[in-house]
Amino acid sequence: MKKALKVILLVIAVPALYVAGNLLYATLTDYQPRKETSVFIRNASTAAAGDTVSVLIWNIGFTGLGNETDFFYDGGKVVTQEAEIVTKNREGIKAFITNHRDVDFILFQEIDSIGKRSHGFNHLDEMHGILPSHSSAFAMNYNVDFVPVPFFDPMGKVKSGVATYSKNAIVEAKRYGFESQMDWPTRLYFLDRCFLATPTQTKSGKDLLVLNTHCSAYDTAGTMVANEVSNMMKVAREAYANGAHVIAGGDWNQCPPNYTPIDPNGTYGEFNLQPDQLDEGWKWIADPSTPTNRKLNTKYNEDCYTSVIDHFFISPNVEVIDVKTIDLNFKYSDHQPVLLRAKLN
Repeated sequence: MKKALKVILLVIAVPALYVAGNLLYATLTDYQPRKETSVFIRNASTAAAGDTVSVLIWNIGFTGLGNETDFFYDGGKVVTQEAEIVTKNREGIKAFITNHRDVDFILFQEIDSIGKRSHGFNHLDEMHGILPSHSSAFAMNYNVDFVPVPFFDPMGKVKSGVATYSKNAIVEAKRYGFESQMDWPTRLYFLDRCFLATPTQTKSGKDLLVLNTHCSAYDTAGTMVANEVSNMMKVAREAYANGAHVIAGGDWNQCPPNYTPIDPNGTYGEFNLQPDQLDEGWKWIADPSTPTNRKLNTKYNEDCYTSVIDHFFISPNVEVIDVKTIDLNFKYSDHQPVLLRAKLN
C-alpha cells in the first residue's frame, strides 16, 4: 500500500514540478521590450526609391508550414516538421525571393533567427545572402527560451519576428510594441506583437514610411487587432501630417473590408477590418480574389478553410497601380505572398 501511494504521489508531483518550474523560468526570463525602441539597420544603403514603388508581403511560417503540414495550434498534430520538409520550404521560399529581388520592399513575418521549429536555421542571414545589397531591419516579436507545449513534444526555443528588406536607404528603424497582450501565464509563451517602422526617402525627396506588422491571432472578439490598427495609425498619422507617404502591410489576422469571410460567425477568430478604423482618405488594399492564408487543422487540400488576412493600408497621397496575391498553392507556407505596386503622389 505504501509503495502504491509513493507511485501515486510521484505521478502527481513530477508533472506539477515540471509545470511550476517552467512557469517560474518563463516568468524570470520573460521578454519585455520597451514600447518603442530603435533597431539595428543591416547593410545601410544609399539608394533612393522612385515615385513608383513595389512592396511584397509574406508570412513565411518559419519555413515549417508547407502544404503537407498541419499544426497543433490550429487543431492538427504536428509541432516540429521533419528537417527535409523544412529544407524544401526554405529552398522554395529562397528561390521565390531570388526571382523577386527587384521588388523595392520585402516584408516578412514569422522569420526565425533561431528556433527548434525551424531546425536552427537563421532565416535573416539566409535572406541577407540572397539580398546582399538590400538594407534590412528586424523587430523581434517572439522570444521564448522554452515553449513547453505540447507536453510530449514541446516547441522549445523560439526567436522570431518581422523583417523588412529594402533596395532603398532606410533612414532609421523602430520597433513599436502593441499594447494588447494575452493574460498571464499564456502571454509568457506567446508572441509580443509589434510593428516595424522603416522611413525612407525617394529620388524626388519625398518621404516614404513603410510599416511591417503581424497582428494578434486567436482574437475571437476582434478587439485586440482593432487596438493594434489604432496603434499603427498614430504613427502613420504623424508621418503623413509631416508630408510622408505611408504604406503598411503584413499579416493582420483579420480580413479587409472588401472580403467576405467563409466563416462570418467568427469561429476561426476572423472578422472584417472596417474602413472607419483608418482616418478619412486612407484605404485598405487587398486582392480578394485569391486566398492568402489557410487553416492548419489538416494538410492542404481543396476543402481547406482559406481566407484573406494579408494585405495593406495606404495614406491618401499613395495611389494603387495594382495588387496581386501570388498563388503558390500554399506549397512553402500557410500564407501566400502579396505584391503591391503604388505611385507616390
